[in-house]
Amino acid sequence: MSSEQTEPVSLAIIHFPHPTLRYEAKPVRRVDKELRNMVSQMFDLMYEHRGVGLAATQVDLPLRMFVMNPSGQKGEGEEWVVLNPVLTKPKGNEEAEEGCLSLPGIHGNVIRSKSIHLNGFDLKGNELKVTLTGFEARVAQHEVDHLDGTMFIDRLKEGVVNELLGELDALETEFRSKQRTGAIPEDAELLERLGDLESRYC
Repeated sequence: MSSEQTEPVSLAIIHFPHPTLRYEAKPVRRVDKELRNMVSQMFDLMYEHRGVGLAATQVDLPLRMFVMNPSGQKGEGEEWVVLNPVLTKPKGNEEAEEGCLSLPGIHGNVIRSKSIHLNGFDLKGNELKVTLTGFEARVAQHEVDHLDGTMFIDRLKEGVVNELLGELDALETEFRSKQRTGAIPEDAELLERLGDLESRYC
C-alpha cells in the first residue's frame, strides 16, 4: 500500500509515565512521505510547546530519530533532523538545568558532556558527522537519552528526585485516571501498536 493510501498519523506529545517513554527506539531503515510528515509535525509540536528538541518516542513513535532547534524559534537558528544518531567522544562535564516536554513543569540540574561527536543521517540519507558543544551538545544528549528509554529525571541526584516525587505522582495519577476512563489505552495495547510502525520503518 502506498503512503498516499495510508491514513496519516496524527502526533501528540505523550507524558510520563506513558510506556513508550521507556521504549528503546529502533533504527529507521526507510524514509517516505508519511515519515517526512511526522517529522514536520514533530517540529510544529516542539515550537508550539516552546521546546528545543523532541525525540520520536516523545510522540509515541518507536523510531530512532529526533528533531532539534537550539533557538527554540521557528524561522530562527538551525533545524536538525537526525536519524539513527550515535554519540561518541564525550569531553568534559558541566551541570545545567533541564526540563522536558514529556514532564511538564518539572526541572532539575543534569551533568552532561560539554562536547560530543554526533553521527547520523538526515532525511535525504546524507551522513551527519559533527562535533557539538555547549547547549547543542546538551540537547542532543537529552534527545538520544529518550531514544534509549532514559529520561532526565534518571540522571538527577537522589535527593533532587525525592523532592520531585509529588509532581511525578501527580502526572502518574492523571495518566492512570485517563486509562481507567478509557481515554488512554492500557500499557500493553500502547506498546503493541508500536510493532506496526516498526514493521514499516525499521
